[in-house]
Amino acid sequence: GNTVVIEEMLVGPECSLLAFTDGKTVRPMATSQDHKRALEGDLGPNTGGMGVYSPVPIVTDEEHATMVAVMEQTVAELAAEGIDYRGCLYGGFMLTPAGPKVLEFNARFGDPETQVVLPRLKNDLVEVMLACANCELDQIELDWRDEWAVAVVLTSAGYPGSYEKGKVITGIEDAEAMENVTVYHAGTAVVDGQLVTNGGRVLAVTALGDTFENARNLAYEACEKIDFEGKTLRHDIGLRALRGRDAWDA
Repeated sequence: GNTVVIEEMLVGPECSLLAFTDGKTVRPMATSQDHKRALEGDLGPNTGGMGVYSPVPIVTDEEHATMVAVMEQTVAELAAEGIDYRGCLYGGFMLTPAGPKVLEFNARFGDPETQVVLPRLKNDLVEVMLACANCELDQIELDWRDEWAVAVVLTSAGYPGSYEKGKVITGIEDAEAMENVTVYHAGTAVVDGQLVTNGGRVLAVTALGDTFENARNLAYEACEKIDFEGKTLRHDIGLRALRGRDAWDA
């Protein structure tokens, strides 16, 4: 009780920027935006992520350049301190009126950001990772698909609080039979030959589309084909971005 920490209140939309690095070169990935709150309208408790999309249309060129510069400066400072960091650096930013501010760094890929970023990567991921490991990332330029990606997370009822496990999951094959749809498993298990829920965040349903709207609609169409008792999801993933930057001022 003798120490008080005063933190700046950051206002604005969040944006995630992941980057590959070999400790010297930094290759930023596509931007993405997660939805942390459990309930629609960004209400309720924080979760590990209820949905995400890439790229983030509200990010300006100036904001993107600032975020990339922060990532590059961070890797340079790590090297200056004798830290040989290779792999993925996750930068979480708040797009404030004064410019992007760092919320957090993670030494890993993001979840569920990875489920929309990597599907848009044209490069061979293994080659990129080997370049990071061998300090040859300067020889690689990242190439991105033009398609938009939207992922909706299906959770167990009650998440992020207490929830039941062992609910039988159906419809994944029907969802994945849809063109440009991939279902990623998170909290699942196979019990007695049946696929069942085994966590709070159960599945991430990702769709690619030639427009933001098409990708979003396709993701929700795929979600409708999947069912398990207590299936919960947010129906407003990406709606703010469709309305533009002013939506965060409301």
